[in-house]
Amino acid sequence: MSLLTELLLSPGTVVVDVRSPEEFNSGHAEASINIPLNELNTRLEELKQMKNIILCCASGMRSQMASQLLKQYGIDCCDGGSWVTIKNYSMN
Repeated sequence: MSLLTELLLSPGTVVVDVRSPEEFNSGHAEASINIPLNELNTRLEELKQMKNIILCCASGMRSQMASQLLKQYGIDCCDGGSWVTIKNYSMN
């Protein structure tokens, strides 16, 4: 079982979609929250309170950048890539 699968099946996992609010509103994984990439720096304290963070975006580029940024601040997270992948996992 992959780390992503394990996290998605774990209670308390938070899926953070780092796309813009407009992109998020056009479609997103169930129960995900929207924190745009350009807002991460201002929401670090909020993110530090979360456990089992999975990051996603449209293609995986922004989620990878977000993952690197959060790890620099000591926040444990997993890059989940595209939100569609996360959505497909949650539908199974």
